Amino acid sequence: MKIGFLGLGKMGLPMAMHLIAAGHELRVWNRTEGKTEPLLREGAIAAATPAEAELGADAVFTMLFDDAANEEVMFGANGLMDALSPGALHISCSTISVALSERLTAEHARRGQDFVAAPVFGRPNVAEEGRLWIVAAGAEQAVAKARPLLEPLSRGISVVGREPRQAHAVKLGGNFLISAMIHSLGDAFVYAAGQGIDPETFLETVNSALFQSPFYAAYGKVMLHPPEQPGATIELGGKDLRLLREAAAARGAHLRLADSLAEVFAEAIAGGLGREDWAVGLYRMSQQGHETHL
Repeated sequence: MKIGFLGLGKMGLPMAMHLIAAGHELRVWNRTEGKTEPLLREGAIAAATPAEAELGADAVFTMLFDDAANEEVMFGANGLMDALSPGALHISCSTISVALSERLTAEHARRGQDFVAAPVFGRPNVAEEGRLWIVAAGAEQAVAKARPLLEPLSRGISVVGREPRQAHAVKLGGNFLISAMIHSLGDAFVYAAGQGIDPETFLETVNSALFQSPFYAAYGKVMLHPPEQPGATIELGGKDLRLLREAAAARGAHLRLADSLAEVFAEAIAGGLGREDWAVGLYRMSQQGHETHL
């Protein structure tokens, strides 16, 4: 199939690579032109604008940083929304607000275009392996059209509803749980170390006894052995937590744990940890809290 792909950051680039490996023809766009080079060497075509990425495409992916980037690419000058023809398919893999997802759904419906929300769970190394977990939502026919394009990127796909907003809501809820897990794990590591217990031994013990979770194992490893290059950053995690709280408030829900975590993220960013890896930065906050009380 002919595919447009917009957004070639740490996640988008490996995802686009897997689509090429699956035999699809890609026309790609990124705000920073140098990011397209690896794909051009594999046969992709560079688009000068978001609208140009749609030319002749059967489907267009967006994998952009935040609401502002999505709004600019979709609705700005030479944007994608006006370029998409009736019946065209837009697959949004970005982590965006529920409110923006609702706006995109309404605009696509008004133009007779198919829209599938398909945000992903997984760090950049998981994207490189083609083992993301994808959360999809949209009209049944649109999801069926999108599925063959999502399968080369993933180890599994959860279809959570017919409203695209539902997939973006699940993604925000999942990221909230990851933040809560990391923060509690960081505090537990500080506690274990204070008791003379090696944090890695503590993690292996409680994960084997209680959770049997690959996420505890993977994030614990990142926290205790920080990578050279961060995956998602504290700023990104803070942004997703803000979007979760906004979505909850819009439906009359008050999430007290999310409010507490928002304070931790704000303190981390104010303390200069915004560019740190999400897991590493939250662990450092736990360690700093321990030092403050010594």
